[in-house]
Amino acid sequence: MDFGLTDDQREIQRTARELLAERARPDRVREHAEARSTDEQLWKELSELGWPGIAIAEEHGGQGLGQIELSILCEELGRSLAPVPFLGSAMAATVIQQDGSAEQRERWLGGLASGATIGALGAAVDGTAELVIGGREADVFVLIDEDGSGRILGAEEADVTPVDSVDPTRSTARVSGAGEPVGDGGACAGLGRALVSVSSELVGVCDRALAMTVEYVKDRKQFGVPVGAYQAVSHRCAQMLLETEKARATAAFAAWTADADPEALAEAAAMAKVCASSAAREVTASAIQAHGGIGFTWEADVHWLYKRAQLDAALLGGAKRHRARLAAILAERVGAGAAA
Repeated sequence: MDFGLTDDQREIQRTARELLAERARPDRVREHAEARSTDEQLWKELSELGWPGIAIAEEHGGQGLGQIELSILCEELGRSLAPVPFLGSAMAATVIQQDGSAEQRERWLGGLASGATIGALGAAVDGTAELVIGGREADVFVLIDEDGSGRILGAEEADVTPVDSVDPTRSTARVSGAGEPVGDGGACAGLGRALVSVSSELVGVCDRALAMTVEYVKDRKQFGVPVGAYQAVSHRCAQMLLETEKARATAAFAAWTADADPEALAEAAAMAKVCASSAAREVTASAIQAHGGIGFTWEADVHWLYKRAQLDAALLGGAKRHRARLAAILAERVGAGAAA
């Protein structure tokens, strides 16, 4: 059994990594983060390449690929911290495609696939989503309520209040409004896919933080010896690798499940979000510590990864919430088995 990517998927990964290494260099990310602006030029280029529509059906102008391909892009964008509204827009499109009515799909997916329309997704409590990434520039919002049902709001219907978050590489806002129910008003199956996308971005954050740390501890010398040769540092790097690979494995399994075994997606997505949220916070904090005094300064690029990890870990619920979800799923399964 082959657990790797197909040749086509590897090509998507290679192309994305090379493009973002050039177009989303650390100095460019810093420039937009400090100005709190979106890289509109890069977003236009990604839209022309069809990235926003990679997992949207061809009948709506997308490329008709699956969650694995979408997750590949999310991971690479997480590695680069590209200041574009890709994640929020992709998550909103996912829910509309999976759960929306024919009219809703017809109205919104074409624009979302082309990048002309920007979407945003948020988890609402008492009708308000306190933290919606890409909320300042979004044209359409999907709010997921506590019972799992969703609402779609056009920008003209939404009450949007810009807020600052710990991560200035992307905009955030508080959003509320009535809107219209997504589809028939039932629980949104697309939420599981949205969780997989966030988890995949966190894998990219972990991977980049680990790579930067290993490179630093190999080059930085203390008393004429690379600091990576010291046991405490090498053990920390090994733990970072363990956490990163654990997040990668669970996110990859959840991405596969989304298309191959949708009935198991709720469990797989919750597991992926738990692992990725915990890993990203642990790995990026360790990266800052391993960089020593420089890691805590504004001049160090590694702290942007730490900030992205904090924000993404909280999106659509943190590790604690999804552990509770996993417990509920397992309890329900045990109960069903006992009843049988």
